[in-house]
Amino acid sequence: MLLLVAGPYRSGTGDDPAKIAANMAAMTEASLQLYRAGHMPLTGEALALPMIEAAGSTAIGDAAFNEIFHPLARRLLPRLDGVVRIGGASTGADEMVAIARANKLAVYHGIEAVPPLAETRGFA
Repeated sequence: MLLLVAGPYRSGTGDDPAKIAANMAAMTEASLQLYRAGHMPLTGEALALPMIEAAGSTAIGDAAFNEIFHPLARRLLPRLDGVVRIGGASTGADEMVAIARANKLAVYHGIEAVPPLAETRGFA
C-alpha cells in the first residue's frame, strides 16, 4: 500500500531544531519498517521540505513554508491508500487523519496496525 506516515513535526517542539529532528527521525524509522514490510511509505515532510527550501523559506512558519508544508499533504492524500498515525499530539497529523477518513482511506494507529502485505492489494 502507498501510505502516508503522519506524526508530529513541529508540535510540542517550540521549533527547537533538535526536537524537530527527533520527530522526523521517528517518522523516517516508521517509514523504514513499513517499507521492509513491503509497503510504499512516505512522509509529507520528505516531499515538502526540499520545495520549501527552493521557494526561499528562511524560517519554519514563514510564507513559503506555509504555502507548501500542509497543502502538499492535503493534495497528496486522496491519491494514497491510507495514513499511518504515529507519535504524540499533532494538529497537522490529526488533520491528515481527518482528510483520510473523509476520503474513505484506511487509517492505522501505529505500524503494528498495518495489515501484512499479503492482505493488501500491493505487489511484492
